[in-house]
Amino acid sequence: MKNPLDAYTMKARLVPAIIAGAPAFAFAAIFVSWGKIGLTHAIAGTALTVLFAAFADVARRRGKAIEPKLIERMGGLPTTTTLRHRDETYDADAKAGFHAFIAAKLAKPAPTKEEEIADPTAADNYYARGVSWLRENTRDAKKFEILLNENISYGFRRNLLGLKLPGFILNAVIIATCLAIFWHRWPIDLSNGFDTKLLAVVVIAVLHALYLALFVTEAGVFEAARTYARQLLLCTQSPHLGGQPKPPAAARKPRMPKADATGSVGDSGRRAS
Repeated sequence: MKNPLDAYTMKARLVPAIIAGAPAFAFAAIFVSWGKIGLTHAIAGTALTVLFAAFADVARRRGKAIEPKLIERMGGLPTTTTLRHRDETYDADAKAGFHAFIAAKLAKPAPTKEEEIADPTAADNYYARGVSWLRENTRDAKKFEILLNENISYGFRRNLLGLKLPGFILNAVIIATCLAIFWHRWPIDLSNGFDTKLLAVVVIAVLHALYLALFVTEAGVFEAARTYARQLLLCTQSPHLGGQPKPPAAARKPRMPKADATGSVGDSGRRAS
């Protein structure tokens, strides 16, 4: 990574890792004394920073691991499938515009409807090359900020979905550990700060599992993927890529001679006799 603190790394990799590991962080926090900041806290903070970086890498790896199956269930990458003639996401005119733009950039005509039917694999390969060109030429975050945000949204949902199963396992381990501690300390005393915090961790783990089950879904990833694909193809109309050439300047009107005080025009406005 050129910049380990860039927006994509922070929001699409680190945040899913933090969300997936939230119960573990809460569980670890109850064993740390927060009354006084000392060397141990500095060491713990450094270790936590390293762990966050590791978790971000794990989130990316898990997201990449499940992506092939997601693409298969979507019927292909939306950036490719929406360029097919048989796809009905865009009307014929809009699709013709996308094809014309890609053809100009690749210096090769886009497949016709008949060619796509005859060899769909070759057509998809062509569309994929066009999409690759778009990706490589829309990396400027300032010029294509909306596209970056949609890419972050997709990466966030994909990576969090990849951490769904590890998150369930982590929740089960945390809850089992807390119950074992309660059994060892039975009867529990909720007036005791430690027992209260331990109970709060159990509640967090249960709510966290419900969140993963109800809101971290393939449907959410599919929606983000389609939105990103739409925004990427709309970049073909961006002036930064030459998609919207400036209209020619209007022809300047001839300058009319000014009238003098008597209402007549000067010498330059007289007709030749």
